[in-house]
Amino acid sequence: MKRKIIVAINAGSSSIKATVYALEGDSPSLNELSNIEESLINRSFEEAANNFLSSLLKEVEGELLVAIAHRLVQGGPKYIEPVKITDEVISDLEEYIIFDQEHLPLALKLIALCKQSFDQALQIACFDTAFFRDLPRLAQILPLPQKYQGVDALRRYGFHGLSYSYLQQAFRDAAGEDAVNGRVIYAHLGSGASLAATVKGQPVDTTMSFTPASGIIMSSRSGDLDPGLGWYLYQKDGVSPEQFNQMMSTESGLLGVSGLSADMKTLLDNESTNQRAAEAVALFCYHVARAIGSLSSATEGLDSLIFSGGIGEQSSIIRERVCSKLEFLGIKIDGLRNQNHQFLISADDSRVGVHVLPTDEAYVMASQAKELIQKGGANE
Repeated sequence: MKRKIIVAINAGSSSIKATVYALEGDSPSLNELSNIEESLINRSFEEAANNFLSSLLKEVEGELLVAIAHRLVQGGPKYIEPVKITDEVISDLEEYIIFDQEHLPLALKLIALCKQSFDQALQIACFDTAFFRDLPRLAQILPLPQKYQGVDALRRYGFHGLSYSYLQQAFRDAAGEDAVNGRVIYAHLGSGASLAATVKGQPVDTTMSFTPASGIIMSSRSGDLDPGLGWYLYQKDGVSPEQFNQMMSTESGLLGVSGLSADMKTLLDNESTNQRAAEAVALFCYHVARAIGSLSSATEGLDSLIFSGGIGEQSSIIRERVCSKLEFLGIKIDGLRNQNHQFLISADDSRVGVHVLPTDEAYVMASQAKELIQKGGANE
């Protein structure tokens, strides 16, 4: 008997990833089977996508592929929950490309290719912005002229929502309902990096705003910049809007400051001999600590701090340096727990519980697809 399969796909700016799950039992649970990844570095999207689809076809051969869940970074003002991908959804997402020119075009291309290769499988869109759909009004507002205030699309969205959904449930499972309903800050620190704050389990603020280029410094993204900088560079060096957007999205951040690498491990390995690498690392820690302090005002205090993402999960050095700037919040780290990447890394006398949790966006996507199918929403 063929197994029912769900595939979660993440078409990012530097790679295409998929996780393959089997639905097991009468009350289907998700059983991870395998992972596929194709790099986009120094390769055309077409080449990488063709290799990716060939690998995926082999992986699901002989099985019943029921759904493919696609990560969509931007759902715009309309999409606040997972949906079956229809022609109308595609049309709407094409209009949203202007919001996210780094991720959405590639995701839409891959959706089209998956429809061709797996025409019997449901294609389901899972949105990063959905987690923040009910941000408080003040946390949504962009301080623009009044004529733009009535435009639904112009708001602070927040991103990495699929990751935060997973982390919130994982924290609930590990620490209990009281803990997840306290004043919590989640730090998703990876190539793309952001932080989000929740109170009573509801998001109250986040560092990313209208696009994923905003917020704290990232691997190659600048994070927040003075808007006057674009005008200055245009006047002084003739930098066009397109060039400025490219610069702040792919040439800035850790890469730009260090002039060496966008990879945190490489920078840490070289910081003792390379001043610019050391400065990039220090700037990252400063931005993260400052964001935690800022978000703590939105939560009116802090009970729990969660580190996740590639850097947050793997770098005890970065966690220690960030937390050393936050002693005023009552944060104290236990050195041995931190070095061992334990779930709880705060000291026994720390007023704030500090934790390390691995994230799993693919699992959230597959779960959302499964729930949509079970509710019948995929047939609408």
